[in-house]
Amino acid sequence: MIAHVLAPLSRALAYSRLTDKARVAHRADRAGVLGPDAGIERTLDAAVAWLCHAQDRSRSGDGGVARHFSLTSGWGTSYPETTGYIVPTLLRCAQLRKDELLRARVKRMLDWLVSIQLSCGAFSGGVIGEEPVVPVVFNTGQILLGLAAGVREFGATYREPMRRAASWLVDVQDTDGCWRRHGSPFAMAGEKTYDVHGAWGLLEAARLTAEPRFADAALANMRWALSRQHANGWFEDCCLGDPARPLTHTLGYALRGIVEAHTFSKEQAFLEAATRTADGLLSALRDDGSLPGRLERRWDAAVRWSCLTGTAQVAHCWLSLFTVTGRTAYRDAAFAANRFVRRTVVVDGPPEVRGGVKGSFPIYGDYGAYQYLNWACKFLIDALLCEQDVRRRRHGI
Repeated sequence: MIAHVLAPLSRALAYSRLTDKARVAHRADRAGVLGPDAGIERTLDAAVAWLCHAQDRSRSGDGGVARHFSLTSGWGTSYPETTGYIVPTLLRCAQLRKDELLRARVKRMLDWLVSIQLSCGAFSGGVIGEEPVVPVVFNTGQILLGLAAGVREFGATYREPMRRAASWLVDVQDTDGCWRRHGSPFAMAGEKTYDVHGAWGLLEAARLTAEPRFADAALANMRWALSRQHANGWFEDCCLGDPARPLTHTLGYALRGIVEAHTFSKEQAFLEAATRTADGLLSALRDDGSLPGRLERRWDAAVRWSCLTGTAQVAHCWLSLFTVTGRTAYRDAAFAANRFVRRTVVVDGPPEVRGGVKGSFPIYGDYGAYQYLNWACKFLIDALLCEQDVRRRRHGI
């Protein structure tokens, strides 16, 4: 009862401490009114430009991408984990646009990542300069996605860093496929089913090497994760800090990892598992195209706000599953989810927010409050590029 009485006072105090820009955004989002849909192309242009700006404005000035822009504290320092998987996204954009300047930007990201690789082959958690500097499984797997893309695009320069990162992941894996050692010091301790997204990095390394142990380790982790999946698609231990109410973001990680397992192996068990989770998420989709930021085990909303990162991730997975299954419910849900996220993105205005994607909608939601997150922007780009592909195939373009 005391907490219930004090909660409004706590919120009022927090609001009083906001910057003017944060208060303006707070009031606008609290009204619940979404902006106009600028369309796929214009939103893509703005989002790619925002990631470039985030690289230029990183407070650590090292070639990595700033973790965020905050309406209360400005630009953050570079974030190795997300810079790693931003690499394949921007490389694809550079290829589609034949943009050599963008390609050169990506190479700077890769060179920075190689420069901070630990002697064991792993990468640490958190933003650059954050303590403690210890090897972390999940972050290493995410960065491995970027190193593999670097090998494809630039050749041998990144092959040995890729092999070292992949080898370390194999060496520290438990016999049942789970990674129980070297978790992130910035997340709750314990097993994590969303590690399958990092295991996907091993699949990419396997595609580029003659080392089957990389794929074996990745698929072992993914099979272990399926042992933690409920009949309705729910995953146990699939959150950074609240397993009973996981973020849509971490559920999106888990779903993408299982989708990639099927893409690589063609095993029916992975496709069936992915569709179970995808169907559960379909049941949570709201009329406006948003997904709740946290979900309970029966796919009921645990919060009112939306995690925009997770909404974009799930949209991408739905589109991937549509191309495999032909189920139009996945396609239509993804189009609606992408449209919702696009309507939260401004394509005009100051460069620190133009094309950026908020952690939450409303902006004061509990995921990345008052921040524009680099990985949210990356996942929206991925989802919009996938939507373009689907629409072009449908129209025979």
